[in-house]
Amino acid sequence: MNLLLVGQQTERLRFRKLQVSDFETWLPFHQDKRTSVHWKGLPEEPVTACQQQFESTFRRYKEGRGGMNALILKSTDKLIGLCGLLPQTVDTIQELEMGYSILPLYWGRGFATEAAKKCRIFAGKNQLANSLISIIQVDNIASQSVALKTGMELDKTTMYHDNIVHIYRVNI
Repeated sequence: MNLLLVGQQTERLRFRKLQVSDFETWLPFHQDKRTSVHWKGLPEEPVTACQQQFESTFRRYKEGRGGMNALILKSTDKLIGLCGLLPQTVDTIQELEMGYSILPLYWGRGFATEAAKKCRIFAGKNQLANSLISIIQVDNIASQSVALKTGMELDKTTMYHDNIVHIYRVNI
């Protein structure tokens, strides 16, 4: 089952695999404290946090467990975010998560919503699951807004990796 959206496109974005050479471009995501303020358990040191995220993504690729795709802005050919489908276990149930992160410089322009909608369409067209979830810390209003704009609804509130999270869900 192919969970990566490599080669997929939206009006403004192109999906490709994350590359080692993307590290310096993605590092500002972890240097901006607003990106981690809602999530407990992340490394405080930005380089370490970025290294862990890249290692996790590359491990998922190697194991065939999906992962975050690099989002390339077509007009500039620059990396602006990550978005993808990730198998997760929530409350002992195997789920397929739609995850998204955008560099702060590009916040508020609808890129996360555009990319997440493409993930939803891709998952539905390829019959990857009956539903998709997004795991969102309860205070992360911006990510909750993206989930709602992609057709998701609040399904439940639970604990996930020592964080109180909302699970948003959409049937596909």
